[in-house]
Amino acid sequence: MERNAWHTSSRSGNNGQCVEVRDRRIQVDVRDSKAPDAGILSFAPAAWDAFVDTIKSDACRP
Repeated sequence: MERNAWHTSSRSGNNGQCVEVRDRRIQVDVRDSKAPDAGILSFAPAAWDAFVDTIKSDACRP
C-alpha cells in the first residue's frame, strides 16, 4: 500500500458504500468515501491490524 494515498477495499464494489483507508506508518486513517471531508478516524497501526485480523477471522461470524 502506498503511504499517504487513500484506498478502498477491493470488496467494496461500485455502490459508494465504503470507507477509505490511508496507512501513514505512524497511524492508519479511515474516512467515509461518500463524505471525505466529514472527518477522519485515526488508529495506531497495531490496533488497526488487530481489527482487520478479527474481521478476517471466524471470531466475528455468528
